[in-house]
Amino acid sequence: MPKFHSLKVRDVRRETPDCVSVSFEVPPNLKPEYEFVPGQHLTLKKTINGTEVRRSYSICSSPTQGELRVAIKRVAGGQFSVFANEQLAIGTDLDVMTPMGNFTIEAAPEQVKHYVAFAAGSGITPIIAMMKTVLAVEPLSHFTLFYGNRTTESIIFRDEIEDLKNEYLTRLSVHHVLSQEDIGADLFFGRIDQEKSRRYCTRLLDVADVDAFYLCGPEQMIFAVKSTLLELGVEERQVHFELFTTPGESTGVTNKAWVPTQRLSAAKITLTLDGNTFTYDHGQATETILDAASKTIADLPFACKGGVCCTCKAKLLQGEVEMEVCYGLEREEVEAGYILTCQAHPKTETVVLSFDE
Repeated sequence: MPKFHSLKVRDVRRETPDCVSVSFEVPPNLKPEYEFVPGQHLTLKKTINGTEVRRSYSICSSPTQGELRVAIKRVAGGQFSVFANEQLAIGTDLDVMTPMGNFTIEAAPEQVKHYVAFAAGSGITPIIAMMKTVLAVEPLSHFTLFYGNRTTESIIFRDEIEDLKNEYLTRLSVHHVLSQEDIGADLFFGRIDQEKSRRYCTRLLDVADVDAFYLCGPEQMIFAVKSTLLELGVEERQVHFELFTTPGESTGVTNKAWVPTQRLSAAKITLTLDGNTFTYDHGQATETILDAASKTIADLPFACKGGVCCTCKAKLLQGEVEMEVCYGLEREEVEAGYILTCQAHPKTETVVLSFDE
């Protein structure tokens, strides 16, 4: 069960003109709770101008580095991202949820693998954590990165990526793709789309020799690359993705009106949280379980409410629900009965679920 703890900001580092990375002081007694796997994220909570704001940001440090750091890119009109880029200072107290997320790599010294990542913009954040971990932990593995940005100046972690290239000359390949700066090579000018990803995968890679692909960026890029990989014969289980998202501000998910597949009726919902069981009447069929439950139950876990971050994940124990989207869940999790309460609507008169499973 994810929990918030108050942590002090240890460092604020300017990465690009519109992005900072932020590290936190973790007291010794809380260190076990903040152990993470590369690719996971933190949900940050802060009251800004009298309103509680929650946002999730991917961890950009590696467990091998001994620090907990996230990157926060400014989003136009984004309450938290603007606050972080303009006002956040060393010593500030923030409520920080314990690490979560399924978009991860499990590195092990004995593994010999080739990992390939496609990222765009701040989608590099979980990818660089994976990259640093693989290169440090798996001495015989290789990592290839295709990274899209507007210009050289907007490349987040540019110096750190160059340092990694110099340190791991034979095991790390990096290809920058710029959409607003022509570096003299057509192959790397423009956006990472279906055509470009096909050219990369046929000219620069042998997809049959790649063990896993990791995609993080805008929805359009992710599904273009994934479609290309599947057409080239890559198995779906080898393709992992996380939508570029600043939850609550811009999810990158196309905003489509949701239409239920059947008429949804009122229901009695029973849920368990931290060992306590609550029951409430869910009367408005168009309201999600999370929104309805939050009216009577305090401190339910959530962050993006966009079906991306998985903070609100619960296990369905009885009854049926319908989800609008479930980008954040792996197929195996859905098959095991897990749902995203921020996207779920009851389909049966009784629904029983647990956040503790």
